[in-house]
Amino acid sequence: MINNRICKLFAIEKPIVQAGMIWCSGWELASAVSNAGGLGLIGSGSMYPEILKEHIRKCKAATSKPFGVNIPLLYPDIEKHIQIVIDEKVPIVFTSAGSPKTWTPLLKQNGIVVVHVVSAVKFAVKCQEAGVDAIVAEGFEAGGHNGREESTTMVLIPQVKQHVNIPVIAAGGIGFGAQMAAAFALGAEGVQIGSRFVATPESSAHANFKQAVINSVEGGTQLTLKQLTPVRLIKNKFFNEVDRAEKRGASAEELTNLLGRARAKKGMFEGDLEEGELEIGQVSSAIKTLKPAAEVVDEIYHEFNQTLKSLAQLIG
Repeated sequence: MINNRICKLFAIEKPIVQAGMIWCSGWELASAVSNAGGLGLIGSGSMYPEILKEHIRKCKAATSKPFGVNIPLLYPDIEKHIQIVIDEKVPIVFTSAGSPKTWTPLLKQNGIVVVHVVSAVKFAVKCQEAGVDAIVAEGFEAGGHNGREESTTMVLIPQVKQHVNIPVIAAGGIGFGAQMAAAFALGAEGVQIGSRFVATPESSAHANFKQAVINSVEGGTQLTLKQLTPVRLIKNKFFNEVDRAEKRGASAEELTNLLGRARAKKGMFEGDLEEGELEIGQVSSAIKTLKPAAEVVDEIYHEFNQTLKSLAQLIG
């Protein structure tokens, strides 16, 4: 049994964090992962404040284990979301897409553990200076919104470890136990996994999107919309329209108009596989079955331990 800094920080048994993905990570998924010994996160980025409050309360009723909320700092009603997690006494908050200096002091004053997601060493250093408790270092293999640096997880984790002394959670391209073991070898003390948990019954993603993830093939995702906010998507009709526009030099304004409103909701939550934005990571090409979240946690953790044993035998 691992009892490292991440397990102690979150009071969990297994250093596996389920990513707080918009339209996919509601209370059912978060509570299932927490009940399995990992850390479940509610993805608040797609929720109105009252909906977030409802999900937090339902999660509390479904698990006695710690869980958290992921809050993108660019969310329009950010003040309301912050106040809700404080009022509801959520123990852990993961922040992303913004400066950790803005809200970390207030969250920590209220006894909340704060983790921030970064894509580069310079942002990791700023997080440590801002007083966060841990960092998620996310390589560009990850699904959804991503860093402009395009640093891979294998490159990013050891570099971040050289510059900070707080715990590092690896993310991006991790969906199986062997990849978790590789992340630990690079210096991570936990992993954050998104794509694998999309393909679970508890995920709030549409069944069409879950099937698209299972059907994903090698090279089936790509980073796009780099003029706006880089995002990794499954290649579909919408992706091809964006790709053509970028190749002919479309302006940021034109791309914004093409993106329009609620593309992610249309694709991931409503199941429109042609016109919707389908955010998923590169590891999706290795996901071939829909499994309960608890089974996913157990499988990853078992494979992680088996990989460590195999490596020890190999070295011995």
